[in-house]
Amino acid sequence: MSPSPEAIAVAAILFVVIAAYALFGGADFGGGIWDLVAGGTERGAACRRLIDDSITPVWEADHVWLVFILVLLWTAFPPAFAAIMTALFVPLSLSLLGIVLRGVGFAFRHTAERLRMKRLAGATFAFASLVTPFFMGTVVGAVATGQVPAHPRGNILSAWTSGTAILTGFLFVAACAYISAVYLVLEAKHLGRRDLERYFALRATAAGALTGALAGGTFAELSFSAPRLFARLTGIALPLVAISIATGVAVLALLWLRWYHALALRALAAIAVATVVWGWGLAQYPYLLPTSLSLTDGSAPIATLITEFVVTGLAILLVAPGFAILYALQQRHMLTAAESDADLRTAARLEPAVPWQPAGAAAPVGTGTRVTTALVLAILAIRAIRDVFSSRDRR
Repeated sequence: MSPSPEAIAVAAILFVVIAAYALFGGADFGGGIWDLVAGGTERGAACRRLIDDSITPVWEADHVWLVFILVLLWTAFPPAFAAIMTALFVPLSLSLLGIVLRGVGFAFRHTAERLRMKRLAGATFAFASLVTPFFMGTVVGAVATGQVPAHPRGNILSAWTSGTAILTGFLFVAACAYISAVYLVLEAKHLGRRDLERYFALRATAAGALTGALAGGTFAELSFSAPRLFARLTGIALPLVAISIATGVAVLALLWLRWYHALALRALAAIAVATVVWGWGLAQYPYLLPTSLSLTDGSAPIATLITEFVVTGLAILLVAPGFAILYALQQRHMLTAAESDADLRTAARLEPAVPWQPAGAAAPVGTGTRVTTALVLAILAIRAIRDVFSSRDRR
């Protein structure tokens, strides 16, 4: 029995959102990876400052895509959600722990006063940025290779520790580093930092080459571990795989030629990553869990699927404009800490400065403030005296 058009459309939406999280969330994870390998405190200061300026305005917002993925999978395909959460509980929990520790480390790195605590928080942020995409990759590798049964009885260790799952984990880490380095090249160019341009261009090239090598190794491994998926990737999904390879090579060529065109680099890098995700989805069709749970058997009722369209439409209308404004402000560097602090200091100057008052001196207390203080103290004194006499009368 063929899947309904509604189920196919919701599955397509799911993979579009997965691609969005791979691009935006992956870039943030990649920033943490480059933070990890930036070097010592002094040597890596400029690199880490650029990463912070790029990530700070958007690092929490990008997890909206992950929440959308989980809710969509839970409501539209509940049997698949239950099976994945049961069989892959350990890597999913480690990914969630990494996201939490990453957020804690990133926040405390900017608020800690002691150098030792700053270093500890920074190391936590960087290490969690490496761990989280790795375990997410093992989850995808386990699902894609059909290692997750429709009715698992518990966590399946062999599902996410197979050779293909481990390779997919490393592939995710390399892809995050690659997409992040490409974006950071453009951030450095926008700020006029030629030294950081060259720094991240070299790393983007290295990460792109490593991603291609890991993709090739994973592809070859699939021919043994998941022959059906391999046949579909070399068949119906081959055009998407070819587009991913071509755009990836084009990005490396632009970086080699030092032609850092913002639109071209961002678009090509995004297409290279997104087409891999869509190729996986097309190759897996018509299964949610290859060979064990089909899209037909794992879909929610039609009424629920139609509701998913309504929710998606509302998300586009309500959330998409907010993201567009956020990224536009971030690209114009209007959300930096320096500007925000300056605005707060300006707004805090409620009283005009006295012409004869020296700079840095305390502002004089106004007459109105002194009168108000005196009235408050008088009222408190009257109430205290009244309470004393009232207690004596009761005795």
